[in-house]
Amino acid sequence: MKRTWIMLVAFIAFATSCKNETSINEDDASEVIEEHLVIEPEYETTTFHFGEMKFSGSKDQSDLDKYKELEDKGLIEMVLDEKKKVFLSKDTSYVYQIRLTEKAAPLVLDQDKDKATVKAITYILDDAKPVNFVKSNNKTAKATVSLKKVETEFYPFLNGKDSNSEFITKTYKLKLKKDKGWEVE
Repeated sequence: MKRTWIMLVAFIAFATSCKNETSINEDDASEVIEEHLVIEPEYETTTFHFGEMKFSGSKDQSDLDKYKELEDKGLIEMVLDEKKKVFLSKDTSYVYQIRLTEKAAPLVLDQDKDKATVKAITYILDDAKPVNFVKSNNKTAKATVSLKKVETEFYPFLNGKDSNSEFITKTYKLKLKKDKGWEVE
């Protein structure tokens, strides 16, 4: 009788421990998605031009201001090559040599001779919004989360940046892996 009792307790303990490995709740799903966003971040990109750039004093002043702001933040270096007063005009044209600095490297995804693809917006998990969580079976689940937009220094260069929201919603499919536990598929 005592041996049967010990075997029953051992079986219940084993069954409970197995159940805990396969169980997942909203907090766990949120944590799995956060880990996934560190490994594979969500972002929007834009093209950033550099090298020899010509600016007209009045027409391109807003663009020149964007570049100077990046220079102030240490992401680019600007060297004035040429400054010309336009004949019979109050306007002045500027020619700058612009180059990316090492500080810009984490935001640069691809780079050519005179342009680069850079991150303009990154997305992070919005902790204030709840996770909409649906468990399909013991090994799969779906979690819909809200991701907040975080603007990078290159955001002013993003075309069509007028957005109707400050967040996006995204659904992730979660799968239980034997060795690793829950992860985004």
